[in-house]
Amino acid sequence: MRLRNKPWADEFITSHPEIIIPNPEEHKGNWQQVFGNDNPLHIEVGTGKGQFVTGMAQANPDINYIGIELYDSVIVCALEKILEANTPPNLRLLKVNGADLNKFFAKNDVSRVYLNFSDPWPKTRHAKRRLTHEGFLKLYESILIDNGEIHFKTDNRALFEYSLISMSEYGMLLKYVSLDLHANMPEDNIMTEYEEKFSAKGQPIYRLESQFLSK
Repeated sequence: MRLRNKPWADEFITSHPEIIIPNPEEHKGNWQQVFGNDNPLHIEVGTGKGQFVTGMAQANPDINYIGIELYDSVIVCALEKILEANTPPNLRLLKVNGADLNKFFAKNDVSRVYLNFSDPWPKTRHAKRRLTHEGFLKLYESILIDNGEIHFKTDNRALFEYSLISMSEYGMLLKYVSLDLHANMPEDNIMTEYEEKFSAKGQPIYRLESQFLSK
């Protein structure tokens, strides 16, 4: 994805601390106070322009959501979308690197991780950068509740097959696997921007739900 420079982005981000949380490390282990309730917390790593996480927050008011995105020029699009949706009270954003999740979340903070249309990093030497690599699975496990879940969608078959193997070898339970999600679309499916784009071209969407098992 080509990123366009938006010189106004930083000021726009800092003007909305009620949505894009400044100093998120201060809330590690205590996100209930941010949302003012004890509802489960789901996070999306690589939230992009925010269509998915905003739709999920609107559809599920009894679940708290945090979208995580590193780039200013992208997260401002998510911020605009949230403002257009009248800022669902159960939704926040973090402008941080997804590789640093354990700096902002403690064990049992999170119930579910969403990974949607992540960079496939196709070259073998870049495998450790894939968000379903063993190193990232270990990271997610360190912040999830026992038996916490990962829900993953992609248009990239090679990445999907890699992810199935990676999660299986890690000892995770594969609860749901679809090689063509839209062939039998679940009623509760919230589409991302990429999902709409690729499915409109007839590209199958691959999806899985996996669960960490208690050790």
